[in-house]
Amino acid sequence: MWNRVRDLLVPSSSFRFKVMFISIICLVIPATFTLFIYNYLTKDTIKEQAHSNANRELSIANEYVERLLEDMMYITNFIQVDAEMNTILKRKIKSTESQTSQQKYEQFLDDSKIIKTLENITLVGGKSYVTILLENGISYTNYSNYELNPKDIYSEDWFKQLNKTKGYETVWISSQPTMFKSEKPINPYQISVARTLRDESLNIYGYVIVTIMENKINQIFENMNGKEEMILLDSSNQIISHTNDDRVGEKFKYSDQLTENSSNIFEISRKDYLIAEQKISFTDWKLVSLIPYKQATNKINTIFNKVVAFQVVFFTIFLFLMTYFLRSITKPIVRLGNVADLVQKGNLNIRSHIQGKDEIGRLSSSFDQMLNTINKMIQDITATQERKRKAELDMLQAQINPHFLFNVLNSIRMKVMVKGDKESANMISSLSKLLRMTIAKDKEIITFQEEVQIVLDFINIMNMRQKEKVDVEITIQEAANLIMIPRFILQPIIENSIIHGLNQSAGKIIVNAEMTENEVIIIIEDNGGGMDEQTLSQLKRKLIHSHTLDNNTSKNNKGFSSIGISNVYERMFMTFGKEFKMDINSELEKGTQVIMSIPKGGRRPNVQSNAS
Repeated sequence: MWNRVRDLLVPSSSFRFKVMFISIICLVIPATFTLFIYNYLTKDTIKEQAHSNANRELSIANEYVERLLEDMMYITNFIQVDAEMNTILKRKIKSTESQTSQQKYEQFLDDSKIIKTLENITLVGGKSYVTILLENGISYTNYSNYELNPKDIYSEDWFKQLNKTKGYETVWISSQPTMFKSEKPINPYQISVARTLRDESLNIYGYVIVTIMENKINQIFENMNGKEEMILLDSSNQIISHTNDDRVGEKFKYSDQLTENSSNIFEISRKDYLIAEQKISFTDWKLVSLIPYKQATNKINTIFNKVVAFQVVFFTIFLFLMTYFLRSITKPIVRLGNVADLVQKGNLNIRSHIQGKDEIGRLSSSFDQMLNTINKMIQDITATQERKRKAELDMLQAQINPHFLFNVLNSIRMKVMVKGDKESANMISSLSKLLRMTIAKDKEIITFQEEVQIVLDFINIMNMRQKEKVDVEITIQEAANLIMIPRFILQPIIENSIIHGLNQSAGKIIVNAEMTENEVIIIIEDNGGGMDEQTLSQLKRKLIHSHTLDNNTSKNNKGFSSIGISNVYERMFMTFGKEFKMDINSELEKGTQVIMSIPKGGRRPNVQSNAS
């Protein structure tokens, strides 16, 4: 699966293309992940910044709106607490229709003072309409009765709330249709604040109403530099002021989902808007701003887009530089590849001749050296093959000598038999067999049965050499005859028994071989002179360490008896490994016993017979 994906991503093409492709992938993937992570990590920060900006703009607008409403409150407070104004108004409550000329004159002066005071009361940035209504029906305004008959205010629904207020509470009246004739054509809505006038006993003796046109707040919204949509809401979330007069009086449903002085993102007409809300002090009104979320994050997104653009520019520059440098770096590799193609076609005399101390230079130098070595090896192999051919011819010629010797011995045996000397003929036959087995190089591993025959031929020759004969008793379990062992394993032990154990005198040698469940046990024992404990211990130590010692001396000696028991142990150990065991038991004047244990599975897998 991975190989298929790799082949799709990195097609089988030049090394230069693969390096460039992988480099671009290794650059694009981290850059893409970096932008993704940057966008993910800054998403909340951008959102917080947008909320902060919206609240800051809203705070500025809120400050202007509160200042305008505070000025309206100031007028009501002034009329409520001004001593001279209160004295005059209370006196007007107590006035009667029957007055003296002096009283009428004083009343005229009082009325003039009140009217002048009301006319001097103005709001920052525009006109306000002030109305004072007394319980006895007297009213004072800073406007003419043509604009509005003050008594019409008594019929307004909100006027009933004034009598329900306690103490010096105020009633804020949200946008109502304009009552003033001159304002109606240009300002369809008005906003008012009203409060009661009370004496020392908190009894109501009058009312004061301050009214401004809704467009005064609308102008504040329009003068804001931002592109936010500002809305002033009352306690029931109805729109009091909006840049679009048609929206006044509508219910703004999203305010219910906001907590006081908070902001959040809402989907309106499949478009995300950031809505912020702040409470107006000393009222239950609140100011709300709406701005498209994309517009709120426009500056930050512009920065992000610039970062992406810079990365694209830098990536393009890097791509050109990388292409240039990669062409320079991979040029020796391309040349080496071309040389390798020519070598593949059979041109072994070409060389890359690329110099350098870097990896490519060392590789090219090694490649050239390898070609030199290959040429030399070809020359050496050619010479070796020539020598081998000559050696094979010599070997064929040398094979004539052993065969000639065997033929001569066989002829002698036949002549001896003709003369009736069977003993000598048997001796010659045993010698011929033993000599043939010694010279044969193609039978390093033989069966146990063949090894027993070697022992019989050897004992036959030895009995003819010495005056006193040695009796041999051989008992072999039938299954043990087929096990494979190195040749000349029993013969050296028998030779040691005859020469060292029996001192070439008469005696008896017993050979037993039997197969158990896991191994083959071979026992060779004689009734000779035996060994003392010290000699036996030295011999055992020699056997233990024999396979780690160099045995060149045994390889250079001639004859059968020189192979030695140590050589037997070493060869068996090399053939069967650690599973082969050999032990020697001996007592003076009682004889010697050699016990060998061979694993039933046979020789180790890495040991091969030349005959195979």
